Amino acid sequence: MTDLVLATRNNGKIVEVQRLLLEYAPHINLRSVADFNLDDVEETGTTFEENALLKASTIARQTGLPALADDSGIAIDALGGAPGVFSARWSGVHGDDAANIRKVLRELEDVSDAERGAQFVCVIALAHPDGRHLMVRGEVAGVVRRSPIGEYGFGYDPIFQPSGFDITTAQMDPETKDSISHRGKALREIAPKIAAFIGA
Repeated sequence: MTDLVLATRNNGKIVEVQRLLLEYAPHINLRSVADFNLDDVEETGTTFEENALLKASTIARQTGLPALADDSGIAIDALGGAPGVFSARWSGVHGDDAANIRKVLRELEDVSDAERGAQFVCVIALAHPDGRHLMVRGEVAGVVRRSPIGEYGFGYDPIFQPSGFDITTAQMDPETKDSISHRGKALREIAPKIAAFIGA
């Protein structure tokens, strides 16, 4: 088994990544950044790509192990692409999903249903301690619902309805969500490349 560090403390992301990697790279031992005594990497980038690579390369350097990191969020058309890279801290408190959702819904209160388009975006970076890296991007289009609904998922899942569905991603069972989600798309693209990249 080869170790791969997942550069997040977000349990929702850890479960989702673990589920998908088991399918594509079962011989990889996925470790959380929480297994190491490390400070969080400050996301100073202005794009999802910059933040994902910053996190993966920093954790790979600090641990001496290959690291996988993502930066993801929701880009809402009526808000000029915001919250974007600020999705996790849109309300001012990092990781307060309920507060972030409330703020988005307040900002879209007067926006018509036809103007509530949005995209979930996920960029995944895989970095090696020697400086090499790979990056992939996954997106899924949809709309922002007027109120949260659903018990699955995390983040903005309760208000995001993917195109072609009449339910939110928070109402989808994990397998359905994985098959269409931005993170699922990016993970399916990078997973087959992981073993060769890290020499497993």
